[in-house]
Amino acid sequence: MTNNIFNKACIYGAGAIGGWIGLRLAGAGCHVSVVARGATLDALKRHGLRSRHGHVEASASVQASASPAELGVQDLVVIAVKAPSLLEVARHIKPLIGPDTVVLTAMNGVPWWFFQGFGGRFENTRLSAVDSTGEIDAALPAASVIGCVVHASCSLVLPGYVHHHFGNKLIIGEPSGVKTGRVAQLAALLARAGFDVGVSDQIQKDSWYKLWGNMTVNPISALTGATTDLILGDELVRGFVSAVMLEAKEIGERIGIPIDQQPEDRHAVTLKLGAFKTSMLQDVEMGKTVELDALVTVVKELGTLTGVATPFTDALLGLSRLHARVRGLY
Repeated sequence: MTNNIFNKACIYGAGAIGGWIGLRLAGAGCHVSVVARGATLDALKRHGLRSRHGHVEASASVQASASPAELGVQDLVVIAVKAPSLLEVARHIKPLIGPDTVVLTAMNGVPWWFFQGFGGRFENTRLSAVDSTGEIDAALPAASVIGCVVHASCSLVLPGYVHHHFGNKLIIGEPSGVKTGRVAQLAALLARAGFDVGVSDQIQKDSWYKLWGNMTVNPISALTGATTDLILGDELVRGFVSAVMLEAKEIGERIGIPIDQQPEDRHAVTLKLGAFKTSMLQDVEMGKTVELDALVTVVKELGTLTGVATPFTDALLGLSRLHARVRGLY
C-alpha cells in the first residue's frame, strides 16, 4: 500500500461520536463526506460539522448526502451508528465500499465480526443477537473491517454539533490481531487528527473490557434515570452490577479474553469520571431505540455458548427490555 491511502473518508452515522471523529479527520486533511438524513443533513449542508470542547470551538465543511451512491467509493468508512441501526446501514452501504476500502467500526458492544479471525473453537461463530440473518456480515465482511473501541464521552448540542466532554482515546485493531500495514497507516492518520491512538493485539479483548463496564450501568441508567455516580453509590445496585460483571468475566475467560480485574476495580475507574449520563439514558430521553442486543442480549447468548449460567444478566436484560418495549424503544 502507498502512503496517504485514506484521502477520502466517509462518516456513516454523524451522531456525537461520528461527528467528533469526522471533524478531526477533516482537520487532518481528509476529504470528509457524511451519510445523513433529515435535520442532520440540513445542518451539515448549512454549517458543516461543528464541535466544542471547553471553550474551544471547531468546524469543518463536509460533503453531506442521504445517498451513499452520490458519495461513491471511499478509502475509509467510519461506522458510528448505534447497533440497532446497523442492519439498515448494511443494506445501503455498498456504493461506499471498494476492494481496498477500510471499514472502521466505532460502536459500542459486541460487534458482528467478533469471532472472525478469532481462532479457537468459536472461530467464525455468528452471534444471532447482533447479526441474526448474516446479512451484516455479507455486506461488511471481516476482511474489510478494522475494529475501534472509543474511550470518550460526547453528546449532541444540535444536529451536526458535538459537545466533546472528556476522553480522547481510540484503540484500533484487525479482527485477526495481525499488525497490518493498513492498521499502522490508519493509526498514523488518527494520531495526526489529534487522537490518542493505541493498536491492539486483540481488539476483541478491548471491546469486551469496555462492554464489561457499560453493559450494566447503561441499561440500569435507562431504567432508573440515574447518573453513574448514583448507580454505583447505591450499595444494593452496586452489588447487582458486580454480580452481572462476574458472569461476564467468566464468559470472557472461557472464550479466551480474561479480564485481570474484579468488579470493584472497574467501579473505582467509573466513579472517577463523576456524575454523567450514559449513552443509553440519553437515547431514552430522546426517544431513540436502545442498543440492548449488542450490550446485554449478546452476553446471554455467549453464556449459552460457553455453558456459563447468567441469572443476573438475564434479570437485567428482561427488565431493561420490558422497560424499552413499553416505551416503543426496542
